[in-house]
Amino acid sequence: MADQANNRAPYAQIAAHYAELITSGQLVPGSLLPSIKSLAQEWKVSTATAEKALRQLRGEGLVRGIHGIGTEVVDLPSPMSSGSQRQDRGRHSGSSWGAGERSDSHEASVVPAPEYVAHELELEPGQDVVRRRRVYRDRHGIVAHSTSWIPARYGSLVPQLARSERLSGGTSLQLIAQATGSPITHRIDTASARLLTPEDSALLALDPANPPTEPVVVMTAKFVDDDGNVVEFGEDLGSPGRKWRVESEVAQ
Repeated sequence: MADQANNRAPYAQIAAHYAELITSGQLVPGSLLPSIKSLAQEWKVSTATAEKALRQLRGEGLVRGIHGIGTEVVDLPSPMSSGSQRQDRGRHSGSSWGAGERSDSHEASVVPAPEYVAHELELEPGQDVVRRRRVYRDRHGIVAHSTSWIPARYGSLVPQLARSERLSGGTSLQLIAQATGSPITHRIDTASARLLTPEDSALLALDPANPPTEPVVVMTAKFVDDDGNVVEFGEDLGSPGRKWRVESEVAQ
C-alpha cells in the first residue's frame, strides 16, 4: 500500500494522511486542520494543491469549513458510495473503501441468477452466477451492503471470485479484464429509493421488531467490456439515514 500511496497525486496524499488521522481518532471532532498556507508550506506544494486536499476531505464528509475559523473535523456518518465510485477508488488506490470505512462479512458463492439479475447480465434466469457480498462500515455502523453478480464463466477464469474472502491483486473488474484481455469500457449507473423490505433489514442487521420507516438509497452499476459483454452487475443498499454524495469539478 505504501507504493500505491506514493503514486497518488500530492493533494490525494495530503487528504489520505489527514483522513487516516481522523478515522483513527488521532484528530477528534472539533479539531482544526492546518490552514491552506500552512499545509502548502509543510507539504511543499502550491496553495491550490493544499486547497484541493481540503476540498476532498470535505467531499468525504470528514471536515467542514467554518468562515473565519478554519477547517474543522466533524463526526458525521459517512455517505454511501455507488458501485462505480468504489470501482474508481479501487483502480486509483487499490482499495474500494471510502474514508473511515472497512469492509467485512465477505461471502461468495455460485447461485442461480434471479430473474432481474439474469436480465441485467443478459443471461437466462437460473443460469449460474457468482454472487459476492460484503458489508461496508464506519465508526457509526453499517454504511452499505454491497452485492456483485458476475457470470459464472468469469468465476472459472478467476477462481478467487467465488471464494469468501477479500480479493487480492485488484478489483473484480481488473482481475476479469486481466484474464480475458478485454478492458471494461462502459458502465450504466442507476440510483433510486425504496422502503425497506424484510430482506433488506436482515442484510443491514436491523432490528426486525423496530424497522425504520424512512426510505433507503439503492444504487446499481452495470459494467460492459469492449466486446459488449456484461461483466458485472452490482447493487449497493444504503443503511437508513445514509445519503449518496458525489463531488466533481465544474469547468470554468
